[in-house]
Amino acid sequence: MRKFGLGRKRPRYKPKTTNSCHGLPVWPNLITDIVPSFPNQIWAGDITYIKLAGGECCYLAGLIDIFARGMRGWALMRTLDTELVLAAWHNARAKHPAPKFHHSDRGSQYCAAAYVAAIQQDSTRLSMSAKGESTQNPYIESFWRTLKVEEVYLNEYETMADALKNIERFIEIVYAKKRLHASLNYMTPEKFEEAWRRRQNTLS
Repeated sequence: MRKFGLGRKRPRYKPKTTNSCHGLPVWPNLITDIVPSFPNQIWAGDITYIKLAGGECCYLAGLIDIFARGMRGWALMRTLDTELVLAAWHNARAKHPAPKFHHSDRGSQYCAAAYVAAIQQDSTRLSMSAKGESTQNPYIESFWRTLKVEEVYLNEYETMADALKNIERFIEIVYAKKRLHASLNYMTPEKFEEAWRRRQNTLS
């Protein structure tokens, strides 16, 4: 059976990044019926894993703007603790105004008191997908697929520093400034947002 490739395949290990079995407060999905119409209306957050050589993993947290599809902030660490998502939030807030809504899954990191306090300090409203419903957070999930297919799966990162360097280049240069989106009239996230702001200036 092994000779003809019929042997039983070993299951691939997939690190779990979401723990929604906790006693922390959760919030309902507030964005179900909202069609974003301006930048920084809704940011969607999530966490994925990045494999390193030797079987180690690090974790990437991101916040994407649903209207312009731009990555507002992100952080890469070896930990899945709340500090990971807090770092992504602070990175985003250093460059952009707070969104009206922050949408995520019900993972313990997003429900942690420190993270909730940081979000609500800016009067941002918390919104969360129903338990086990990744389809209620499609934009960040779509971004992760793009990142994995066009960057991560094409490389073997020897170290976390190697992963950081390549992922930063993909997010900040390739995705933001070069990658065209059919949903954005075949513009990049950066150009789409610039065009929207020019239209607003013309109308004002």
